[in-house]
Amino acid sequence: MEAEQELAAVSGIQEDRRDWMNELHVRFKARKRLITAAVITTQVVLLLLFVSLWEAAGRNKWIDPLLFSYPSKMFNQLWKTMADGSLWPHIVITVSETVVGFVLGTLLGTAIAAALWWFPFLSRVFDPYLVVLNSMPKVALGPIFIVGLGPGFMSIVAITLSVTVIITTLNIYNRFREIDSGYIKVVRLFGASRSQLFRFVILPGSFPVIISTLKVNVGLAWIGVIVGEFLVANLGLGYLIIYGFQVFNFTLVLSSLVVIAAVATVMYQLVAALERRLTAGWRER
Repeated sequence: MEAEQELAAVSGIQEDRRDWMNELHVRFKARKRLITAAVITTQVVLLLLFVSLWEAAGRNKWIDPLLFSYPSKMFNQLWKTMADGSLWPHIVITVSETVVGFVLGTLLGTAIAAALWWFPFLSRVFDPYLVVLNSMPKVALGPIFIVGLGPGFMSIVAITLSVTVIITTLNIYNRFREIDSGYIKVVRLFGASRSQLFRFVILPGSFPVIISTLKVNVGLAWIGVIVGEFLVANLGLGYLIIYGFQVFNFTLVLSSLVVIAAVATVMYQLVAALERRLTAGWRER
């Protein structure tokens, strides 16, 4: 009888603890939602204040509307070009170049980093060249790509790769080298081959860095594509910016920048969502 009473008391304590933990969890989630809502609200308010101030400054000529335009004028420009279909080909070609440069840059950079880790001799040979290529202004390579590949899609993608590949290679290769040597020694003691070491230790240990490099490459790919379109394109958002500057239509320039910012943000959020999906539970492992 006493044992049953003790068991009931222990069970009651456990239930009280479970209820208390559930209550704490509910409070934590509610607080987290509240903070998230406050952040989003503040962001929206700041954006609306900025747009409103810009609109008022342009309409009241506190700033030169010819040079700086104002939001409603830019919106009319975008609406007109979207309605007549003249803007969509520029968006499509720029996004296509960016996606190709982004994907190829990440894949090639990762493959080169793996080759450098796999063959230490190659790493020592190419290390100074990587440093020089990383410090070189990529715009300077543009004319070479244009002459070699012709003015068009391929030369713009090549300029984009010159921006993304080196950074990807350096980031991922440095992560490969920073893997805890203790893990490597343990795996080698169990007789693992170099390929097994790479598959089960080096690559999994570098996975978060590889995924986060994707987000860096989004911005770099856009930089490479826009620079390439500045140099050679007759179609694309970069071309619209140059054209607007040449004809002194800064509303076209700024509206093109708004489109670039919007599309780049969508692309970044997609990569961030992919990162969250692929790294879900990584910290708990």
